[in-house]
Amino acid sequence: MVLLKLDLIKLLYNITIDKRGDNIRGLYIHIPFCEYICHYCDFVKRVPKNNEMIETYLDRLIDEINLYKDSFSKIETIYIGGGTPSMLSPVQLEKLLTALQGIHPGEFSIEVNPDSYSEEKGKVFKKYGINRVSLGVQSFDDDILKYVNRQHTKDQVFDVVNHLKSIGIPHLSIDLIYAIPGQTLEHIKKDLDYTMQLGITHVSCYSLILEDKTYFYHQYLKGNFEPASEDTEAEMFEYVTKYLKENGFEHYEISNYAKNGDYSKHNMIYWNLDEYIGVGLGAHGFINNVRTLNEKSMPKYLDHFKASEMPQTNEDLLQDDLIFGLRKTKGISISYVKDRYGIDLFEKYPKLKEKMDYGLLKIENDHLSLTERGMMLGNQVFVLFI
Repeated sequence: MVLLKLDLIKLLYNITIDKRGDNIRGLYIHIPFCEYICHYCDFVKRVPKNNEMIETYLDRLIDEINLYKDSFSKIETIYIGGGTPSMLSPVQLEKLLTALQGIHPGEFSIEVNPDSYSEEKGKVFKKYGINRVSLGVQSFDDDILKYVNRQHTKDQVFDVVNHLKSIGIPHLSIDLIYAIPGQTLEHIKKDLDYTMQLGITHVSCYSLILEDKTYFYHQYLKGNFEPASEDTEAEMFEYVTKYLKENGFEHYEISNYAKNGDYSKHNMIYWNLDEYIGVGLGAHGFINNVRTLNEKSMPKYLDHFKASEMPQTNEDLLQDDLIFGLRKTKGISISYVKDRYGIDLFEKYPKLKEKMDYGLLKIENDHLSLTERGMMLGNQVFVLFI
C-alpha cells in the first residue's frame, strides 16, 4: 500500500516537474530536529521523541529528494538547515549525504551548532563534499548564551572552527545576534574581536526579533521580557557595520558581511529571485514562478510532503523582486524593473521619492538601494510594495 501511495505521489510530482523550466539553481533541505529549543527561535523545529522518529523522517525526506532527480544536474548550491542538522549522528548524516551524491554543487553548506559537532561528523562533511559550514554562534559570551538558551561555550566555538580548518573546510560563516537584553557594545566588540581571531570570512549578524510562539514572546506577554530599544538596536547595527568594514568585510546584504567576496551563494539565489527546490518539514521552494510550501505537521509531511503550491502573479513577483533586491546593498536596477515588469518604478510607487528625501533610499548607477540609515529602517520602505 505504501509503495502504491509513493508511486502516486511521484506521478503527481512528475506532472508538476515536467512543467518546470531549466532555471533551478539551489536545493534547501530542512532538518527540523533540535536537542533543545532556543528562546528566540520560531523556525520549524522539534525535539525528537526518539531515534526512530529521526530515521523515519530521513527515509521520507530522501523519498522527497528523489522526486527531483531530473533536476540534480542543474543544482549549483545545497543548503542543509534547521533545526539543527549537526545533531544527526554520523551514520544518519551519511544516510542523507549519500542520497545527494548525484548532485555536484559549487557550494555545499550545512548549519552546525558548536555543542553538537564532533570530529567524526566533520570528517563526514569532508568525505561528502560539504565545503561551507554556517556556525550558530550567536554570542561568545557564556552568560548571554545561557540567557538565550544556547548550550555551547566560547571555547567550543574555537575548537570547532580549528578542527574544520584542519580538515580543509574552506568556507566558514558565523551567525551573531545583537540587541539582546543586557547586551552592551562591549559584548558586541568582543564577539567581533573573537570572530577576527578565528579568521572567519563570512558573518551573518541579526538583531533579536521578538517572534510569536517563542519563549521570549511568552515572557514578554507576562511582563518578564523587555526588548532592546530601537536606539540601542540602531547603535549596535552601526557599530557592527563599521567594525566589519574596517576589517575588510563587504556589507553586501542587510544582515550579511563577506571578506574577499565570500558571499553565501545559496542565499543570493533567494535575494536574486532565482529558482530553488525546498524539501523537508515546512520547507519553501520557488520553481517556475510557483511558491511551494511543505507541511509543518510531521504526520502530514510523512504522508504527502506538500501543503500548497501558490502560482505567483506578476504583481507578486514584482513585490518580491523589490523587497529582496533592496535587501542587497547593491540594490536593484531601475532599468531591469522597467524591462522586466513594464513599469516606471517611481510612477507606480510615488512615495519612493519621499523615502529618498528622508534619507532612506538613494540612486547610484541605475540602482535604487537603501542607505545605511535605510537598512536600519528597511520596513518603512518595504511596506510601500505590500
